[in-house]
Amino acid sequence: MAVNTSPDAPLPVGQVSRMIGGWIDRLGAVWVEGQITQLSRRPGAGVVFLTLRDPSHDVSLSVTCYRAVFDRVADVVSEGARVVVLAKPEWYAPRGQLSLRATEIRPVGVGELLARLEQLKKALAAEGLFAAERKRPLPFLPQLIGLVCGRASAAERDVLENARHRWPAVRFEVRNVPVQGVHAVPSVMEAVKELDAAPEVDVIIVARGGGSVEDLLPFSDEQLVRAVSACRTPVVSAIGHEPDTPLLDLVADLRASTPTDAAKRVVPDVGEELARVRQLRERALRCVTAHLDREERGLAAARARPCMERPQRMVEEREEQIAALEGRARRTLGHLLDRAESELTHTHARVVALSPAATLRRGYAVLQHADGSVVRAAAEVAAEEELRARVAEGEFAVRALVTPTE
Repeated sequence: MAVNTSPDAPLPVGQVSRMIGGWIDRLGAVWVEGQITQLSRRPGAGVVFLTLRDPSHDVSLSVTCYRAVFDRVADVVSEGARVVVLAKPEWYAPRGQLSLRATEIRPVGVGELLARLEQLKKALAAEGLFAAERKRPLPFLPQLIGLVCGRASAAERDVLENARHRWPAVRFEVRNVPVQGVHAVPSVMEAVKELDAAPEVDVIIVARGGGSVEDLLPFSDEQLVRAVSACRTPVVSAIGHEPDTPLLDLVADLRASTPTDAAKRVVPDVGEELARVRQLRERALRCVTAHLDREERGLAAARARPCMERPQRMVEEREEQIAALEGRARRTLGHLLDRAESELTHTHARVVALSPAATLRRGYAVLQHADGSVVRAAAEVAAEEELRARVAEGEFAVRALVTPTE
């Protein structure tokens, strides 16, 4: 809408800014394509600031979005990436500044591809296919190694040459398959399953040289990832170079940065192992020698003791102690017997002195009735009663002639 103005009736700056804002608000949300040239993600901030640039026309626009909007693509979007943004133009009237408020960001080209891979990666991780507890240890010295790689490829040559250089007796079962293109995924899956079914194969290496993201796409295929996760044989992934991370690296039991690294991780070095064996033998010899020396010194110290040099000395010392104890026991027992004998003699003398027999020896006699009872009074004796008189040296019979008087 045209606005009538003149030098005598100009519009204030604020009104012009508000009018521009009203015109921009009527534009509504639009899809905008451009390249991210500046990206600002302050820690803790809820808003992300970025700049979209059109390289062909050298035009740039400021874009803001909530952090949640950007976090959905943060893993695959960085400075320099091409994106398509759904945004609503906004006019900041106080400064007269135009910007876009983004509500959705989509990567394009390789970025879109990486976004899909990131979604697949999160889904498989949620199922536990990348969990560390699923990883199986590699055998120390595999008897037969399965190798899946391209025909006459540098990856095949690197694995075979480095492995045989480290351990010349190592054996390989090689499966040459397409490693890119539409036939790569089914061919690699078939080779892996075939090697996994062979009981003599101890470990499987899937190797490929470096390449673009599109070239390495077969090794991020969901079917191949699930097939490798179902293998009973340990699988080593050696795809591309160090920066390349296809999904096969995450599901494999071991990720090697390069095919050469895979050979070094799977096959031990015979020279290093021989050196380690020598070191262990020397260490064992030192330990055994030190133990024998310590025991020998202990034995020598034990033999140097007086009791070991002249063992009978202990018997002699104990013999003297026993003899002394025996003499002490005899003396003690003799004293006890003498004291007991003296006490017994005195007691016997007292008993003898108080005995009725002693009284009889002094001339006394004891009269007893026929039934053996003792006559204690004259009234107890009847006339003509026969009594027994007991004296010190025997007894005899007596008869009472007359009735005793009291």
